Amino acid sequence: MNSGKTIFAQLMDIVPKYEFRKIVQRHKGNHRVRKLSCWDQFISMCFAQLTFRSSLRDVTTTLNALDGKRYRMGFRSKVPLSTLSDANATRPWQMYQDLAMVLIDQARNLYGKEQAALEKTKQVFALDSTTIDLCLSLFPWAHFHHNKGAIKMHTLMDLQGSIPVFIHITHGRVHDMNVMDQIPIQPGAIYIMNRGYIDFARLHKIHSQGGQFVIRARKNLRYYRRSSSPVDTSTGLQCDQRIRLTLPKTKADYPDVLRRVHLIDKENDQDIVILTNIITSTAEQIADYYKQRWQIELFFKWIKHNLHIKAFYGQSINAVKTQIWTAVCTYVILIIVQKTYDFNVNLRTMMQVLSVSLLERMTFKELFSNTELTEITESNANQLGLFDF
Repeated sequence: MNSGKTIFAQLMDIVPKYEFRKIVQRHKGNHRVRKLSCWDQFISMCFAQLTFRSSLRDVTTTLNALDGKRYRMGFRSKVPLSTLSDANATRPWQMYQDLAMVLIDQARNLYGKEQAALEKTKQVFALDSTTIDLCLSLFPWAHFHHNKGAIKMHTLMDLQGSIPVFIHITHGRVHDMNVMDQIPIQPGAIYIMNRGYIDFARLHKIHSQGGQFVIRARKNLRYYRRSSSPVDTSTGLQCDQRIRLTLPKTKADYPDVLRRVHLIDKENDQDIVILTNIITSTAEQIADYYKQRWQIELFFKWIKHNLHIKAFYGQSINAVKTQIWTAVCTYVILIIVQKTYDFNVNLRTMMQVLSVSLLERMTFKELFSNTELTEITESNANQLGLFDF
């Protein structure tokens, strides 16, 4: 990249401008806009994420204090607080959802050139949700329960590269399994879920569409065993069975044979029963698939600690979704930069360095050439090890 550009401008160059303009035109985002175009709105929100700004006033005050440096970052003029607030509240948040999908495709193409982390010929996804608490008096549309407010971020993550490929934002009352209806099923792909997604009719739909699933069973599962296969109990496996459901409703919802794998996770002291429609893999592979689900928990933990999505700059549902989707765009931009240049530095460190270097006029390689930044210390596998590429 051009070393004469600021680091921030180089980050924003990752965004395909032609695709962005098409998205804005499709949603009429710049219709009757006299100040602060959609592009200026977007890079303002990215700047807020990258520099950990605490409020919208903090964002605009910081940007407006930069004067000439602001132009080199890509801003055409000052950023009025009221205009940015109105833009977040009224301009379609779907623009940034569509942009996130474009960036996600770009990131997946980079990782798609490598051998899949779990299995050569299969795509493996994890499905889960995280709850973000809100004050119901400030966000009256976000009903949850017991006079509390919350939203849910339902996410389908590609485990190759830790890239979210589907995100659906709802109020807190929406049950996880309802989102399964909106997920596009890819034949041959594996979908890993926890027991909150147990719905045998929906699981059979995945099965009938050629998808495969690995899901934790509930304790009250009723079934009969058709056959069993031997397992190595020293690995924690207890049994590998072919079963059919017996209750009239569950049997009608899922009439085909299921596989039941029982294991004891000694490391976390958990007794886990897994249901799957995968017949060809070994019981050890099925157990390994389910253990990979922990990566999406680490993803939620990372974005909550490193992106500004637990406190919001606006109170309308449009402003909240705009902030979340621009945060997702920022996250994917970081992944693209890290993968493109193959930096030996984790995302958290990378974001911390970028937060104080956005105005520097150097290349990414020059910025991360300091060996102290690229020395990755070993950490607990449960603490963001996912992002130590």
